[in-house]
Amino acid sequence: MLARFTDPARRTLIRAGTLALDAGRPALTPDLLLLALAEIRPFSLERFTVTAEDVRGQVDLGDARELLATLGIDLDAVHRRTREGTSDPARWRLTRSRLKPLRVTLYGPLGAVPLAMHARKAVEVAMWRPGAVTGERLLWGLLADCSNGVGRILRGGGVDLRALVEEAGIPVARTA
Repeated sequence: MLARFTDPARRTLIRAGTLALDAGRPALTPDLLLLALAEIRPFSLERFTVTAEDVRGQVDLGDARELLATLGIDLDAVHRRTREGTSDPARWRLTRSRLKPLRVTLYGPLGAVPLAMHARKAVEVAMWRPGAVTGERLLWGLLADCSNGVGRILRGGGVDLRALVEEAGIPVARTA
């Protein structure tokens, strides 16, 4: 499945998986996918004005940095020493279970993390049209589901959602 992703979109999904594994989450959720989009910015959308810090402030990462710092351990230094090469896209794969077709899992050198329902839906919307999955299409997938909380996080970060949707070329349902 990752073969259809552009390199920046692939790195975004891998970063979201790494965030989920680091946070000890049982699944990759849409808020982590949004945080990865804000960190990597696999597009040049001017209306995507939210920063990674804005999103991080609204997402629970279960970060142990402060606790480890009191013990004299720099978690970032540990990650630099132990994770060399783990973000290489060639070492990751995204698969759908043959027995449970609604289960999509991201596998990599740091472990395996299933996509939560709303994150899976975002990826499926991004892959809906033929062609490469780009950062814009990942954003479209996230914004297509109004119940996943991404719109609330973006509005909380000061993003004009209507202008962002228009700039990204995301299809909008027209009401009669």
